Formats: sequence, C-alpha cells, structure tokens
Amino acid sequence: MSADRPFPPLRVSDARDFGRVAVLMGGTSSEREVSLDSGRNVLEALQARGVDAHPVDGIPALVDALVHGQFDRVFNILHGNRGGGEDGVLQGLLEALEVPYTGCGVLASALTMDKIRTKQVWQSAGLPTPKFVRVPHGGDLRAAALDLGFPVFVKPSSEGSSVGVFRILAEADLEPAVAFAAGYGGELMAEQMVQGDEYTVGILGDVALPSIRIVPAGEWYDYHAKYVADDTQYLCPGMEGDDEHAIRTLALAAFHAAGCSGWGRVDVMRDRVRGLQLIEVNTAPGMTSHSLVPKAAGQRGVSFEELCWRILEQTLPANDGERADA
Repeated sequence: MSADRPFPPLRVSDARDFGRVAVLMGGTSSEREVSLDSGRNVLEALQARGVDAHPVDGIPALVDALVHGQFDRVFNILHGNRGGGEDGVLQGLLEALEVPYTGCGVLASALTMDKIRTKQVWQSAGLPTPKFVRVPHGGDLRAAALDLGFPVFVKPSSEGSSVGVFRILAEADLEPAVAFAAGYGGELMAEQMVQGDEYTVGILGDVALPSIRIVPAGEWYDYHAKYVADDTQYLCPGMEGDDEHAIRTLALAAFHAAGCSGWGRVDVMRDRVRGLQLIEVNTAPGMTSHSLVPKAAGQRGVSFEELCWRILEQTLPANDGERADA
C-alpha cells in the first residue's frame, strides 16, 4: 500500500449522520492537562461543522452517559494509560457496549502503549528500532545503561508526552533516573540514544501525512519543548524526494505491523550511521496548538475541522459491516 496515496473523498456531508457524539477528554492519567487542551479543540471543531458533540471528562463519566443512552459514538482524545484512553481498556469497554469510537482497536492500543512490546513486534517484522534493555520494577537500571553504552535514554515503558524520560550522556548523569526508578512502580526501558534528527509521521486512515522534522531550541525534544515553548521549529515536510517517501513508507509499515488503524502518529529518528529508526507509536495524538498531526494535515490542505471530521467518519460502518478504517 503506497504511503503517498491521495485522501479519499469525504464519506458523509450531513453532521446528523454522526448522531450525538461524546468527545472524551481529561481522565486521570499523567497526560490529563494535554488531553483537556486537545479535547477542547476537537469539540470546538466538530461543533463548528454542526456535529452534536459534547465534552465528557474521563471514563467513569462516559460509562454513566452510555448506560443512559446519551451518545451514539465516541471521539476519544484521552491520552495515556491508567485513566487515559490509549491502553486498550477503554476500547474493550466500548467494544463490549457496541459503541463506535475513533482510533485503534483493543489490541493495537494495548500494544503500542507498551514501548517495549511494540519494539519487540517491530524487531520480529524486521523493522529498524534502537537497541534497548528492559528494566523491571526493582531492576538494575545502572547495569542496563552500562550494557547498552552511553549515551542512552531511560523512559517508562507505558507513559507518553515525555513523562519520566531521562537523557543520559554519561554514567555520572544516571542518579536522577535511578532515583525516579526507585519510586516508579512500572517497567522502564533503557534505549540506545539515536544520534541524529527527530521526525514524526502522522497517519490518517491509510495515508501517511508529510513528515515533520522537529528542531527544539534546547538540546532535545522534552515536555517543555512539546507543550510550552514557542521556539520549537517544525519543518514540514521534513525530508524531500526519495527520503520523504522512505520515511512515510516506514511509518505506515510500523503502524500496520503494530495492528494499528484509524489514525495515529509514528515517531522516527534518523541516525547518522544506522539511518531511520522507529521510536514509538501514539494512538491518540495531541490536538493542541503545538500538536503535529494537525500541522502535517494542514500541509496536505486538510484544515483542523476537516481533520476532526475525517477521524470521526472512521466510526461509521463500512459497506461490509467492518470498522471504516479496517
């Protein structure tokens, strides 16, 4: 399947075809504030196009509303896990209740929330990703970093938005990460640091959007650079010619290898020696003023309102009764 395929025409033109839509945001994950920001933007965009859309904060509130028959479908813009909407729990709930929803299904959501298992799938498929070591709760983070060799990144296996990520250039830099690990209840991953440029590729249906090269003002793309700073540069498209085709093709292959569908974002780096390296998949990307999927869609002439409409269209049944994005 070509990464450069054109967008299909819109499937519906009447907002009433969507019925009453819950825009699910907020929640209780570490990414709550980002999700609330994304959700407000999505809600405004859908309402501007006449969709009967309403905000819902968190999964318990959604369950109560669905039990009382208040919504026909869900636009999921929760981020993260443990009260976020990216770990498969929400998707399983909605499948059981037979309520259509945006984004990936149960398996892909659960898998890609776990960076370690996602990388194992990519490795099995022969797709390039940096070498890593799994560090279980209570494991020896220092030994893992020494085994990989510096520089390394240390990150939780199942968090997003750069939460708990440490950039370690030498053994002397390990102490903050070791202290974090001592109080963190989940798995960590030590990952060989890629020496090169950072990119991301948005996916919408079966279309890989133009890549974005991310150029932070600081040394790396941390939480501040993602959500606070106004001096981070986003160059779109991030590459040209055959290189651009290659990164979009790789991102789409990585997305499909992880069982993903609908929409999402694949983060990629280009190592100076090893070439393109897959980092992770985000199955409910941000939709804030700093977010990258809207920037890439805009490069293809798709406005933010149209992007939200196209994502919501994926919840409508296809001719064969399957999810429209399957």
